[in-house]
Amino acid sequence: MSWTASLTLALRSLGRRPGRTLLTVLAVALGTTLLVALGSVASTAGSRIVSKLNNGGPGTAIKVAPSQADSDQAYTDDLRATTPKPITEASVNTLRQSTSITAVVPVMAAPVLVVSPPFGAAAAAISSAPAFNNTMLGVDMRQANNLPITMLAGRLPGNASLDEIAVTETYLDHSGMSVSGVLGTLVEIAEPQAFQSQTGIQFRGRWIKATIVGVVSQQVGSGALLVPIEQTRLARQWALAGVDGGDAFPLPTSPYSGMIVLAASLDQLHTARQAVTELGYANSAAEHLVTSVLRYLRVVDIVLAGIGAIALGIAGLGVANALLAAVRERRREIGVLKAIGARDRDIARWFLLEAFGVGLAGGMLGTLSGLLIALWVGISVNDYLVQQGLQSIQVGDLSWPLLSVAIGGTSALAMAAGIVPALKAAQLAPREAMAAP
Repeated sequence: MSWTASLTLALRSLGRRPGRTLLTVLAVALGTTLLVALGSVASTAGSRIVSKLNNGGPGTAIKVAPSQADSDQAYTDDLRATTPKPITEASVNTLRQSTSITAVVPVMAAPVLVVSPPFGAAAAAISSAPAFNNTMLGVDMRQANNLPITMLAGRLPGNASLDEIAVTETYLDHSGMSVSGVLGTLVEIAEPQAFQSQTGIQFRGRWIKATIVGVVSQQVGSGALLVPIEQTRLARQWALAGVDGGDAFPLPTSPYSGMIVLAASLDQLHTARQAVTELGYANSAAEHLVTSVLRYLRVVDIVLAGIGAIALGIAGLGVANALLAAVRERRREIGVLKAIGARDRDIARWFLLEAFGVGLAGGMLGTLSGLLIALWVGISVNDYLVQQGLQSIQVGDLSWPLLSVAIGGTSALAMAAGIVPALKAAQLAPREAMAAP
């Protein structure tokens, strides 16, 4: 019996009992659906959820302070600062040369007095929020994707703009404005400078006006305003042109007030922290937290894989049961084929091709269903994150290796489940089979 004849016979046999065939295909499809849906979600969700641990920024981010690290810094995620240690351009360049570090973003902070609208005479007639002291944080806006920043509304200021700022929820609390209502409004900012007068140390401000273009949640530093670094550089130059203002407004001693160091990967986070600590800087990162979360996610992956494997195992038993029933029903047909010259391997091939067809159909149907479920899960997760004011993540990526394993694996599993029925059919004696009722 040729392969073509065996295939034709298998297809006819599948169509002979359409109800049973359909149920068997659906059983295989259900197992494949679970495997593909859980596999596509688990394969991408773990690393991407971990990458958002730092409030929307990368999970490989290391916050560096302008302070000397103590001897226990390498053994804790927390900042262990001692004496001041300036962050210089040379230190930034040294870290950028490390192979375990993919980006270094300097941060420059400046103390400011913030006045929310209305201004001038309008402020006297309308009840407005009082001015408040806070910190203005300057960063390179071109590297915002490497920073623990989450956009809540609007956009970030242009990197070269000196009249645009983004604010945090701290500013909203002081101004009494909403997230949507604050966009497009003006804010007055006074950058302080201490100077020596005849009566002693006095203070004056360099006043600027800026438009609020975005609302963010950030962990770059403690500050209500986020601006391009050039703005804070001008504020620093203005402060250094004066004298030391004591505890109220001391002169900045470090070129940068901090930096965000981004490790090349989660696996290299420890090596990157080591490079920072060896330079003597106090730093903090979610290194041990990420390690713990990854371990728990690995356990979740094992559980999800176990669920998919159990479902496929049950589907395989369904295939075996259906083929065993088919062997009992076709005993006379098997006897006739053997009587006209069909060999044992021809009979076995017939049933194995039937099992392969069931596995292939169920695998393709289940793979499509699993991808649709993974897509639905990804959309639902992103909707929830957006509602909670968090940055969205891509869950359920299309993985060609997973799809190939799903379709090929279910087909192979169905054929494996069909081995026993196929051997049983092949071993039937022609006379015994022909005598079957």
